[in-house]
Amino acid sequence: MCDLMAALELDQPKVSRHLAELRKCNILQDERRGKWVYYQLHKQLPDWAKAVISQTAECNSGYFAASLANLNAFKQQASSC
Repeated sequence: MCDLMAALELDQPKVSRHLAELRKCNILQDERRGKWVYYQLHKQLPDWAKAVISQTAECNSGYFAASLANLNAFKQQASSC
């Protein structure tokens, strides 16, 4: 979640709320490993939903580039949540 907060420049409650909604809709699945939670697209996500996500990513490359830059800057600062 820390990576998402840094990349998207959003606070923890907002990120948690969005992740919970995506899990509830079976878009994401999570895996808990100790104190960490790892997220990925649900393995049984329909092809049409994967296509929508891919097209959205392709049409918003600037947003993703800025988010990745935010994440890289966060990691270089050696910050942690």
